[in-house]
Amino acid sequence: MRWWKVAGLAGLAGVAATGVVLARSERRRRAYTPDEIRERLHARVAEGPADPAPAVADTGQD
Repeated sequence: MRWWKVAGLAGLAGVAATGVVLARSERRRRAYTPDEIRERLHARVAEGPADPAPAVADTGQD
């Protein structure tokens, strides 16, 4: 078998595997109801730091 046939088959297998992974993650993401998503976001905000560090502005003067 020629090397380009092997490379083509490997590429095709990689594309198929990527499609499976993307479909699985999309299915998992769509399984949540809007209320569940809202609750999860509120929980993540509550877990975050109470006083985030302020962003330092670069004045460009050195």
